[in-house]
Amino acid sequence: MSHQTPEISLEDYAAEREDGITIDVRERAEYAQAHVPGAVLLPMGQLASRLDEVDRSARIHVICASGNRSKAMTDLLVAQGFDAASVIGGTRAWIESGRAVGVGL
Repeated sequence: MSHQTPEISLEDYAAEREDGITIDVRERAEYAQAHVPGAVLLPMGQLASRLDEVDRSARIHVICASGNRSKAMTDLLVAQGFDAASVIGGTRAWIESGRAVGVGL
């Protein structure tokens, strides 16, 4: 049986991100350099041990630099019963689209 990670296009994410939670799974330095405004930093290496900090009733958008780490972490969240989707193209695509960017921690 094949498994497909739930994903969301950048355009759909931009339209619905305010109705959910964005989790940025990159490292602190990457996040500080540039992130989607409002994204919560939960680095990939910490997410599994910090699931109790994530709202189970919310739609979760998982983002990283390009979409690779976010896919793995989306799979982890879905396996734990969360409604989660990986943002296609990640933060890089967000920045390249000209949308607002947050900096710092």
